[in-house]
Amino acid sequence: MEEIIKNILSESINESEVSVEGSEAKYTVKVVSDIFKDKTIIERHKVVYALLDKYIKSGEIHALTIKASTINETK
Repeated sequence: MEEIIKNILSESINESEVSVEGSEAKYTVKVVSDIFKDKTIIERHKVVYALLDKYIKSGEIHALTIKASTINETK
């Protein structure tokens, strides 16, 4: 599931760095991309949730911790 999550986010969010950790339907996702520029934390999380919605609804992802930041915020 980690690879599936990483591939979905990497392919859907242009010029992003994505890492995923976890197991047993509980994951932590770190996404760095300038797509998050000028977005609130809630707006950033909505982007990620929307992309993974199918897996959240199916129960394959039960708990999701999201760390979404811009490139400048990680420097």
